Amino acid sequence: MNKDNYLKVKEEVNNQATIIAVTKYHTVEDALEAYDAGVRDFGENRIEGFNEKRAALPQDANVHFIGTLQSRKVKDVIDNLYYLHSLERESIAKRIEQYSSHDVKCFIQVNVSGEETKHGLKPEDVKDFVTKVSKYDHVKVIGLMTMAPETDNVEEIRNVFKQLKELRDDLQKEFKDIIELSMGMSNDYKIALEEGATFIRLGSKIMGK
Repeated sequence: MNKDNYLKVKEEVNNQATIIAVTKYHTVEDALEAYDAGVRDFGENRIEGFNEKRAALPQDANVHFIGTLQSRKVKDVIDNLYYLHSLERESIAKRIEQYSSHDVKCFIQVNVSGEETKHGLKPEDVKDFVTKVSKYDHVKVIGLMTMAPETDNVEEIRNVFKQLKELRDDLQKEFKDIIELSMGMSNDYKIALEEGATFIRLGSKIMGK
């Protein structure tokens, strides 16, 4: 945990966005150290790590599931699942509805860059998908999530974030609850903030390598 970096980012963010400390490569002790430094939102992409961190962290911490979730594994995380950043298949929504006794705040994962290596819906398919999953009572779509390509081309990165924001703005005309934008990681969060990110997911920047 790099407390100085965390405080610096917090100052940069200035309450515009929620900082999620990505602890997937870090121990429970590291997560608790981050909690002591003031972090209240944590990101995990594996079921074991997610449940382990949730059990260890105080109740006022939020643990976000940020990885790809298989529908058959939903029941293994559902008791602790309140934020899911990777909804992209109706089968996941169906399982949430089946196993959950509480609402799950979901971000729809959008593959804005169109890279084959990335998960997520095509931007043009998002609206139909929102309509489909809105019939599930416990699935609350609150925003969109994307990942920018790994490139040094700032304009290319900015364009991806800009497109996600435009898609969000368009969806809001019909779906008022779609407010949040989960975008920006350690290498590009400053651009994401400039383009309106409300959740940023930072691993190495604040947790160290």
